[in-house]
Amino acid sequence: MNRKLSIFSLLMAFVLILSACASGGSSSGDSGEKPAKKTLRIVNDAQYAPFEYMDKGKMVGFDVDIMKALAKEAGYKYKLVNVGWDPLFVELKNKTADMSISAITINADRKQSYDFSNAYFLSTNKILIPKDSDIKSGADLKGKTIAVQTATTGQEAVEKIVGKNNPKVKKYKNINLAIMELNNGGADAVVADNTVIEQYAKNNADKNLKVVEDADAFEPEFYGMMYPKDSKLKPEFDKALNALFDNGTYAKIYKKWFKVEPDIDQLKAQQ
Repeated sequence: MNRKLSIFSLLMAFVLILSACASGGSSSGDSGEKPAKKTLRIVNDAQYAPFEYMDKGKMVGFDVDIMKALAKEAGYKYKLVNVGWDPLFVELKNKTADMSISAITINADRKQSYDFSNAYFLSTNKILIPKDSDIKSGADLKGKTIAVQTATTGQEAVEKIVGKNNPKVKKYKNINLAIMELNNGGADAVVADNTVIEQYAKNNADKNLKVVEDADAFEPEFYGMMYPKDSKLKPEFDKALNALFDNGTYAKIYKKWFKVEPDIDQLKAQQ
């Protein structure tokens, strides 16, 4: 064996070892870091105060704050886009959006086409009427003209009382238009989620409106985040939601918007 060649070989081997150390000791180029998560497209209908609505050009609301906390907990960046009520269902169906948070009630019909998160909000439909109205219950809606937001559980609840395709049920693309019809005298009542119409009546005392509750006519409902079928996001965000329940973040956001403590145990019982 040639001694000079042997020394040269040793030097080359030493250089190769140093090079390997400098590159992290991996020939595959894998740095060991997790790949960056995609930025999610999340759609809603921002005309449903206090859950999501526009205020001076900025989207605000309970759902908006909950989504921000959930995304932070789950480690995702996202873009929340106001597309409207019917379009958000289309986007999820076509998988052009990753998820939606928009006061969407979890029910059997929707579960056939979409996946839902665990429940994050308890609601029920109530009746918004003028203070001098003689409507005292769901049964009193028979024969009355009722304004609702189309394709909502409010519409379904009314139609169970007065009959499907009843011409006295006026359907609007958003709840603001339904309430406007009531204020303009074109409807005797509006049926919608309690939080929405209660806040409207409270914030618009000059309209002389009141809210009627009928637990027999309107069953409790639970909101969930909605996903395209077979979404891989559901388990991650269910885990994040439970973290918000347990660390106090959910209660803090809930009290900010509704001024009362949430019933987290009832929400967890739905899981």
